[in-house]
Parts: sequence; C-alpha cells; structure tokens
Amino acid sequence: MERSVRRGCGLLAAARKSLRERGLGDGGDPGAPARFSLGAGDSRGAAGSGGPSWLPGIRSFSLSAAARVLFGAGRWGGDGGKQQRTLRDVVELMQKKECRRVVVMAGAGISTPSGIPDFRSPGSGLYSNLEQYNIPYPEAIFQLSYFFANPKPFFTLAKELYPGNYSPNYAHYFLRLLHDKGLLLRLYTQNIDGLERAAGIPPDRLVEAHGTFATATCMVCRRTFPGEDFRGDVMADKIPRCPVCTGVIKPDIVFFGEELPQRFFLHVADFPMADLLFVIGTSLEVEPFASLAGAVRGSVPRVLINRDLVGPFAWQQRYNDVAQLGDVVSGVQKLVELLGWTEEMQTLIQKERKKLDAKDK
Repeated sequence: MERSVRRGCGLLAAARKSLRERGLGDGGDPGAPARFSLGAGDSRGAAGSGGPSWLPGIRSFSLSAAARVLFGAGRWGGDGGKQQRTLRDVVELMQKKECRRVVVMAGAGISTPSGIPDFRSPGSGLYSNLEQYNIPYPEAIFQLSYFFANPKPFFTLAKELYPGNYSPNYAHYFLRLLHDKGLLLRLYTQNIDGLERAAGIPPDRLVEAHGTFATATCMVCRRTFPGEDFRGDVMADKIPRCPVCTGVIKPDIVFFGEELPQRFFLHVADFPMADLLFVIGTSLEVEPFASLAGAVRGSVPRVLINRDLVGPFAWQQRYNDVAQLGDVVSGVQKLVELLGWTEEMQTLIQKERKKLDAKDK
C-alpha cells in the first residue's frame, strides 16, 4: 500500500488542490469535503465482485477522480439539449473508425452466463451460498485475519472458481474480437475467474482489478509462483504450501485490506485516452472500480450493457450514454449484429472452443 501511495501522492495532491480551488467536495457538491481513499473498494465488496475498504459507507475518491479533475473529464451539468445517442449511433462511429481506443469495464454479469454465480444475487450469489463453509459471516472468507487462522474455507471456494472449471461465453469472445481488430485499449475486469485470459485476451490488455489465480504468493517468504503450480493441491482439497519455507500459498486475489494490483493504476492514462467505453455486467457499486466509469472525457460515448441502469447511467446520464438493458449476452449479440460481425464471431468461437476441448483431453 505504501508504494501505491508514494506513486500516487503527487497526482492526489494536485487533485486535492484543484478540488479546493473549484469548491468541489465529495460527489461534486460545492463546499463538501473531498474524501480521499486508496482502499480496494467498499464495505460491500469482496474479491471478484468488489474489494474492501477501511471506511464503510464512504464512496472512495480514487485516482480516477483525480484524473477527471486534472484532465477535464466527466464534467458536471447538462449537455445543452443535445439529442441522446443510440446504440446504432455508436455502431456508426465504430464503422467510421472514429472509435479506435476502446476501454471495457466488466463485472460478474459477464461471467454468470458461463455458469459462475455472482457474489450478491439473493439466493444464488456466492455470499448467499457460503453457509456450507461454516464461517462466522460471508465476508470472512476474503479477510486475511480469518485466512491466516483457517484457510480451508477459501480454498474450498477456490476449488469451485479455479480457472479451467468454466468456459468463456459469447460476451468474452466479443471482447477478444475487439482485441483482434486492434480496437481494445484495455479491459478492466472485476472478475477473478480468468475467463478473459481463457478467451485469448493477452495479459497486457488486461487489468484484473481484484486479482487473479494466474499467480500466487507465499504468505511467509513472499515468493511468487505461477498459480497453475498449485492447481493440483487445490483440486485435491489440500492447502498449497511453499516449497521453500512451507508457508501457505495464497492466489493473488485481492482480500479485504490488501492493495490493488499495480496495473490498476494504468487507468490514470487509459481512461483520458479512450474514445469509447463499454460497461458490461457490473453493478458499479464497488470503489475505486466504480469511479472509472466517470473518468473518460465528456465527449466519449459510454455504452452500458447490463441488467439494470447503474452508477452514472442512472443518476448522471450524458447525452452520449447508451443503455442496452436486459440479458448481457443478448445485448452483446445485438451489438455484434449491428456491427456486422456475426459471422466473424461464430468463426472465432468455433476455433477457440476447439482449442479448449483439445486442451482438456
């Protein structure tokens, strides 16, 4: 955490000064005190659907908010009566090659069609189904203090979520196609299931905001290892141990109180540079991830493909915001059809699924 603070302190200081000069406080209300936090989320979050925060109930002011102030993105106020954009308008911009630096924000809703339960849905979310693990309260499974005392429940859950248990779906392959066409600047995902990697999106185009099973760290000597080295132990219901010091090996999933991956701070450059933002399958409830939706420039179209209106799409819509509501895969399919990419998508999915089938044999 200290490294992140040192690296971001200059930007935060400039943002704090600018906020004071403009009379903007938390949420943009004049006179309200700005609240700065580099915590990994809010009190409602957990790895994979959100990270933790040390200040429950406070919406964190992440570096993306600083970027909005410094680069003039996400202006407050109306849009002068401009006509609201449609999905077809965005498609035309893409076809005219006016959108060539696409940033995507993805949440649990992009993975539920693959059979992975999300974290919060009543009755079906992972939090609702954790009683079987005999833990004092659901969030404990992602708390370091509980993990050190009893790592078994986490690894029982990890066995269910470990990469290789599920396959990418249509929405993941749409993101892969964006990359293949040279349009994907970066994909920011809240998910820890690794399905973006499985779909063939290279790691340099990924920001796994809440961590990954791809790497793991010894909690004693801090050596790092490929996550796949310990897949056998996890599948065999064994606690992974460091081959050097015998300490417990923890996948690099962000727990409550842990810092976000350093790659997360690429957003300071990525979002001001983006010329199109897709927000897919996320509640936009968990900070600092949620604030990224407001970090693009005010002229940049934002497309929400989601079950419900969320975040700024619900409370501060811009004229160039587009909301495709309902089933996520159906929304992506409609976008693909309008783009004229249906045949390419079918070819890509068939090719990639053959690769996955061959790998499993």
